[in-house]
Amino acid sequence: MDYQGIITAVAVVAGCGVVISIFLSIFAARFAVPVNKKEEEIISVLPGNNCGGCGYPGCSGLAAAIVGGTAEVSGCPVGGKDVADKIAKIMGVDPGQFVRKVAFVRCHGTCQMAGEYYNYTGPKDCRSEAIAPGRGSKMCDSGCLGFGSCQKVCDNDAITIVDGIAVVDPEKCGACGQCVKACPMGLIEIVPYDANVRVACSSKDKGNITAKACKAGCVGCGICAKTCRFGAITVTDNLAHIDYDKCTRCGECAEKCPKKIITV
Repeated sequence: MDYQGIITAVAVVAGCGVVISIFLSIFAARFAVPVNKKEEEIISVLPGNNCGGCGYPGCSGLAAAIVGGTAEVSGCPVGGKDVADKIAKIMGVDPGQFVRKVAFVRCHGTCQMAGEYYNYTGPKDCRSEAIAPGRGSKMCDSGCLGFGSCQKVCDNDAITIVDGIAVVDPEKCGACGQCVKACPMGLIEIVPYDANVRVACSSKDKGNITAKACKAGCVGCGICAKTCRFGAITVTDNLAHIDYDKCTRCGECAEKCPKKIITV
């Protein structure tokens, strides 16, 4: 066996490795991107979910925005008040009032309430049914399809499918927004945790059409808007909307709603 050849080969490979490592070290030092110390500290206290619920590309994006002054210290919905307080301490500012938020599914079209055009037999997935004729088998083309695409992406197990519609457990929800992105019908919104008065419908069809499609649909009658003494409710595109900055959570609108789709 030619040991001299083996030794030479090993020496050449080792030498190449040394040369390459030296070049890499030089390039790493030359092209290194300086990282703000406060950004690193903020990243260390963020949950690390990189969910995008804050509206920025991951935790590092939020950290940079906070340091740059374009995002609030309470910008992480998943971290909550504890994380907001830690970030405020790092930034040397007052944490202010943290508003906890949760996801809400704007639909009460259960199997008993919503009519169906046909029996859907395709893949048991909301995205698949959403491209079927009529945007699914339900007569309401704005209703929850009930196959749990939102449930599958929820890391907190906060979503369950009950009687054909998705239901969010507010105590488990971290308001990361993954379910909002996953819903092909655009039914899920992030609302204040204490906003206990909510419109559980997304249909913008005329009242008579909605009424035929679902017993729990908003018909745009405007009774809720007339009842509200604080101007917190408006009816746009045949659908009631609540301005949570004006809403006092009194529940009078829910009492007057003839379709009982304003929940308390």
